[in-house]
Amino acid sequence: MIRPALPYLLTALLAGLGAYGILARRHAVLVLIGVELLLGAAGLLLVTVAQTGAAGDPGAAVLTLFVITIAAAEVVVALAVLLALFRARGHVDLHAQLDGPDPGEVGERA
Repeated sequence: MIRPALPYLLTALLAGLGAYGILARRHAVLVLIGVELLLGAAGLLLVTVAQTGAAGDPGAAVLTLFVITIAAAEVVVALAVLLALFRARGHVDLHAQLDGPDPGEVGERA
């Protein structure tokens, strides 16, 4: 048996860093890293619960495999979206204004 204090503390640290990365960052890649930190914290929490909980319950291990699978799929899709966004806009700043037509130019043709 492991002592659960250290993994729970590490899980809280990872979750806090992930939440900060999602809420305070403007760059889309850094937001993606924050999401990955949150998924890593969830996986670590599930593994810790599986090791410190009832020995006959394989539910946490199965959920950990699902978290790993979801994290891998999320990275692939998010990087593809970010690459398309960078090709279209030239940057991946999430707080920048979208480049669109001016309101006065709508309906006018040159």
